[in-house]
Formats: sequence, C-alpha cells, structure tokens
Amino acid sequence: MQKFTTLKSIPAYLPIVNIDTDMIIPKQFLKTIKRTGLGKNLFFEMRYDEKGKKINDFILNQNPFNNSKILIAGKNFGCGSSREHAPWALLDFGITCVISSSFADIFFSNCFKNGILPIILNEEKIKELSEYANRKEEILVDLNEEKIIYGNSEILFNVDSFKKKCLLEGLDDIALSLKKSDKIENFEKNLKKHKPWIIND
Repeated sequence: MQKFTTLKSIPAYLPIVNIDTDMIIPKQFLKTIKRTGLGKNLFFEMRYDEKGKKINDFILNQNPFNNSKILIAGKNFGCGSSREHAPWALLDFGITCVISSSFADIFFSNCFKNGILPIILNEEKIKELSEYANRKEEILVDLNEEKIIYGNSEILFNVDSFKKKCLLEGLDDIALSLKKSDKIENFEKNLKKHKPWIIND
C-alpha cells in the first residue's frame, strides 16, 4: 500500500447524496479479485451511455477532473453493500482522498485499509472547497498536520490516530501482520514445543 503524506490536486466535485457502492462500481465488475483495472469502470452508469461511449457532461470525463486525485462528494458516500471493490475502483482511477460530510461506516473503514483518506467536513466547508473545484484550482491535503490548505485558508480535520499511522506508513492489514512476524514465529515454536499434538506438519 502506498504511503499517504500530502496530496495536491484540483478536486472533482460530485454533489450527489447517497452515492452507494453499486454506483461507484456496479455488480457486473465484481468478478475479479484483483485491485487493478477497475478504474475504467468507476461510476460506470454515470460515465458511459448505453453504447459504452463516455458522457461528456459527467465530471470525471472532463479535463482536468479526469486526473483528479481528490473527490468532493455529497453526504452518505459509500452506502449500500460492503464491497471492497468500491475503494479499489477509486484508487485505480487515481483518487486517494474523498471528502464528504458523512460516509457509510464499512466503506469508511475500507478506505483506510486500501490507502484512501476519507475526510469528514461540515457542509459549509464542503461548499468552500467546491468553489476551488469549480475554478479548477488545486487544494493541498496534509495528513500529518490534519489540515486542508486552499488559497490563504485552511481547514482542520480529525483522523483516528491508528488509521492515520497506517496511512502514513503505508500499512494495510497484511503489512500490519507481517510487522509481528517474529512474535508469530515465537508463538508457533512455543506451541510446537509444549503442545506438539496441535501442530500438523
């Protein structure tokens, strides 16, 4: 997992509430267990028409928003099913930060596990940042300082200390387990020594 420290980008503004995970990545693309290749199908039903042609009016099909790394969205983002393909699709598209006034709990947790920073802000601050999207101006997200810098202003946000550490160090669940590999090996050695009937070689 890539480390997340600071991020500068022109944000893409998608002011739709209750965007569920099926809107983020529809069910027909859930057959893969790979984390790559899903970006082209992100928001599939909003990005493409019935013939598979890009819909020019959709924000992520427009320049420069097709290269945005920050997405500003409506409240209750990521609701619906718990599919982990949703953050995979966002990440593969290039989005590593989502800003909203609220998130679905499971999606919120899955973001951190996949290297995406979800930031919760009130509606007033969301509106301020959306103006930078409309003007196609960059904003800066600083995870270590827990702040967003835009123009001469800044917004503070809060992140759970453990989740913040994982993002800063690029640690997903597997990497966290591997950091404890010595303790796991010692446990297995002691178990084999004192209760050898449990270990099946």
